[in-house]
Amino acid sequence: MNLIGILIQTLGGLGLFILGMKMMTEGLQATAGQRIRKILEAISSNRVIGCATGAGVTAVIQSSSATTVMLIGFVGAGIMSLENAVGVIIGANVGTTITGQMIAFKLTEAALPAIAMGVVLKYFSKKRNYRHIGDIILGFGLLFYGMTVMKHGLAPIRSEPEFIAFFTKFSTDSIGGILLCVSMGTILTIVVQSSSATVGLTMTLATSGLLTFPTALALVLGENIGTTITAQLATIGSNNVEAHRTANAHTLFNVAGVGIMLLIFPAFVDIVQVLTLKMGAGAANELVNNEYINVSRYIANGHTLFNVINAGVFLFLLPKLVKLAILISPKEKESKERYVLPDFDASFIDSPIGALAKVKGEIVRTSEFTRMNLVRTSSCLSTRDDDILGEREAIEEHIDSCQKTIIKYLTTIYQGEVNEPEAKEISEMMRITNNIERIGDSMENVSKMLEKVYDDNINFSDEAKTDLVSISNQVHEFFNLVINEMNEKTDNFYQKALAYEDLIDQMRENMRYQHIERLRANKCSVDAGVIFIALVSTYEKMGDYCYNIATGVNRII
Repeated sequence: MNLIGILIQTLGGLGLFILGMKMMTEGLQATAGQRIRKILEAISSNRVIGCATGAGVTAVIQSSSATTVMLIGFVGAGIMSLENAVGVIIGANVGTTITGQMIAFKLTEAALPAIAMGVVLKYFSKKRNYRHIGDIILGFGLLFYGMTVMKHGLAPIRSEPEFIAFFTKFSTDSIGGILLCVSMGTILTIVVQSSSATVGLTMTLATSGLLTFPTALALVLGENIGTTITAQLATIGSNNVEAHRTANAHTLFNVAGVGIMLLIFPAFVDIVQVLTLKMGAGAANELVNNEYINVSRYIANGHTLFNVINAGVFLFLLPKLVKLAILISPKEKESKERYVLPDFDASFIDSPIGALAKVKGEIVRTSEFTRMNLVRTSSCLSTRDDDILGEREAIEEHIDSCQKTIIKYLTTIYQGEVNEPEAKEISEMMRITNNIERIGDSMENVSKMLEKVYDDNINFSDEAKTDLVSISNQVHEFFNLVINEMNEKTDNFYQKALAYEDLIDQMRENMRYQHIERLRANKCSVDAGVIFIALVSTYEKMGDYCYNIATGVNRII
């Protein structure tokens, strides 16, 4: 017996399975990514609806880890509450079991035709959407072909006494044996980074007769714990407390669920067998051509039933689960630093949906910082404040640094695999960020002009002061509207933005005309008039930048 050949073929088959799984998940995310994000962002506080949504989304993209990473991005960006995200994660664990169900249907005969069709679409199509569909079909084919390769690789060791003795150690006849199986399933999934892949490997071993059904089911329970490592890895290096809480809630949910199931493990095995038999499957130990042809169906049903029961229990206990996750997570530190740059994690790059959600959160934060300082600067139109005016360079430098950080991260995302809607969203986010930076530049110009006004004792007429306060207030309201709409767009937003833009333009024209009338009546000095017109024009330009931001928000949010 060629042990090296067996090892190469088995690991090669597992590699094909993982590659197929990854391609299929990425293709599905690229095809349905925008819809998925909008669905997840619209989730209400109803935990049942959140759970059902998580199950549906994960069934579509075929990866609970991908869904969880997205949700960590949403929570970190402030788009979704922690409790809502945990509800969705609970559902995601149910949705991920669809992969095991697919494998149990033994669609191996469709593998090679799917690979052929997928290659044609992926590598010979000019349209990006067709290439993503090619990823899905090719990934599907590689997944099932990998299963076939693994099965053939393991075939020679079915009758070898040494291997039979080794696999016999994984027995569920004792508590120690059950814990060994769970531990092995956990470790294997942590190494492979895909519970679907390890479930597929477990099914192959059971089909080959190397594992009994109870042993395979115990391994699957461990694999449910191992899959939480992806979420934990996504939070490494992150200072975002909410992201850590989300990942910890995911781990607690799976570990506690497995712990409960181990207490009733023999009864759970019996329940799965009875239900599967009632669904029309043959006996788990039915042997045909040296293969246990039905055991995959039992494993898939056990995997699904465990997650459905677990979801039901923890949906009821959701508030307590969230409280426990908060308790064991790092404590939130109150930052006294005003100038905090956007914080991006490299781990989100593989999930464009989660990465863009994180960028959106940072754009909102930068916008709010800019708005706060714009209001402070505008307050100096009425009263001099040297502390505010003297801080302009630090504020402008911070806004510039935020712009560079956000644009750099968006460029990194764009250099990866993104679909057309995501590419458009990246472009609009860059445009929004650049216009926020331009508002910062204009704010600095206002500060410089006001400092000159006070240093040179330039006096505006009462009418001019009223005009400046009036146009600045309109710009503040416009900027407020745009930032609020970034979080949740309302009906007729674009019409409201257009109305603000028209109003500010009209105010500028009216103020120019009235200024000329004051000059004729000798109510205003030439020096004051020059700065007055410059200030009015600067605020009008800020209105233009707000409108540019509103256009981008209207296109992508």
